[in-house]
Amino acid sequence: MGLRVVIAPTVEPVTLEEAKLHLRVEHDAEDTLISSLISAARGQCEHLLERAIARQTLMLAIDEFPADGIRLPWPPIVTIDSLAYVDVDGIEQTMPPAGYYLDEAQEPCWLLPAYGSSWPSARIEANAVRVTYQAGYAECPAEIKGWLLLTIGTLYATRESASDRPAQPSPFVDRLIDRWRVYG
Repeated sequence: MGLRVVIAPTVEPVTLEEAKLHLRVEHDAEDTLISSLISAARGQCEHLLERAIARQTLMLAIDEFPADGIRLPWPPIVTIDSLAYVDVDGIEQTMPPAGYYLDEAQEPCWLLPAYGSSWPSARIEANAVRVTYQAGYAECPAEIKGWLLLTIGTLYATRESASDRPAQPSPFVDRLIDRWRVYG
């Protein structure tokens, strides 16, 4: 199984203005640095949660259609853009949306064949089945946003990895995002 970002987020869940207000920065001299810290914090949060925080397009590649459905990592899923596969003759096919549905009753979500049907036969080869989908929040949850701001503040205050005061993990800060973690 391979998951990759096809189109990276274009809008971060924390704006430059929000981060500067949190950091108490009133000048523009470090805008580039602060913007990079926002992206770094978001990336770390997505890694910890196994969840898309900002809207992005992902592609999941698997070797075959699983009998029990396709588990789509990094929720929340916004839309399925395409479900493509290589058929037994080696020709790439795109399944029509009527041929599958998204089970959103749990996270992560599952992509399942439409009622009364089954998956088509795919060629036995690496990455024969590819699901392209959009994931991420339209509005970032408050706890995640709080974690991002606190992490940005820590990164801003502690710019060197080897320092007389290295950044220490804070159990309180990490507990802010516990309910948003994807398990299993």
